[in-house]
Amino acid sequence: MENKQFIVDDSYKNVRLDVFLSKFFEDKSRSYLQNLIEEGSVRINGSLKKSNYKLRTGDMVDVNIPEPIGLNVEPEDIPLDIVYEDSDVIVVNKPQGMVVHPAPGVYSGTLVNALLYHCKDLSGINGVARPGIVHRIDKDTSGILVVAKNDNSHNKLAEQLKDHSMTRTYVALVEGIIKKEEGTVDAPLGRHPVDRIKIAVVKDGRRAVTHYRVLETLKNNTLIECRLETGRTHQIRVHMAYISHPLIGDPVYGHKKQRFNLEGQMLHAKKLGFIHPTTGKYIEFHCDIPEHFKRVLDILRKELK
Repeated sequence: MENKQFIVDDSYKNVRLDVFLSKFFEDKSRSYLQNLIEEGSVRINGSLKKSNYKLRTGDMVDVNIPEPIGLNVEPEDIPLDIVYEDSDVIVVNKPQGMVVHPAPGVYSGTLVNALLYHCKDLSGINGVARPGIVHRIDKDTSGILVVAKNDNSHNKLAEQLKDHSMTRTYVALVEGIIKKEEGTVDAPLGRHPVDRIKIAVVKDGRRAVTHYRVLETLKNNTLIECRLETGRTHQIRVHMAYISHPLIGDPVYGHKKQRFNLEGQMLHAKKLGFIHPTTGKYIEFHCDIPEHFKRVLDILRKELK
């Protein structure tokens, strides 16, 4: 168990307890910290308080972070849409709603559970919870990603991600009409300064670059293609919201009132290209947009008639 102790100075006077903790535990979500407070793992001057407790100068804050529960990831017979497979890599088309790998609170039904059932030879670089996982896409984003079957493949693919030579192209449906045919959003991303669950454009964030071009202009929406130069968490979702064109259906960064009853954002990873770790040849794969995406797009197209 990790124990931390803080004494509140004037700069944090009247700041909420959960907000205060998020400043010192940047790797923890705000909801995780709120659960710690509710479970009694945080004490103020020896007493239990609620998340919305306003701190006072001189308060002593004691925080106990429990050891993470070890993950025992089990293979599960979950159907996979395999686009390509050889002895080094597996390229899969992930459906909307599937989490890529197990994490606290999500231990089954993930892509990793399905992959472990399909094959036993996955890279061990990322440990038991994320075997073979080179890159991720959000739970409610559908589309294509590559998984490494061995450590050599993993290292070579990870290097391509690092030097931005891997091709990753998405299609998205956004709110409003984008007037420019193409553009680039170059804005650094990091944890939201208040809501730690969110990502935001922040001055001291990590460099993030998204290139976009308009594919189709609809009545009140735009179909776009986005090419990632970098690959930050929620990058396309945050960047498009930043330029006032959030994704349709985005429950976090989108409009509060959504026209369609959707499970998540209209974002699909449609193209992935990389240099094969063994052959050294560039290979590229494409996946068409899924049915739920097509249905929304068809409705929007009919409005133009």
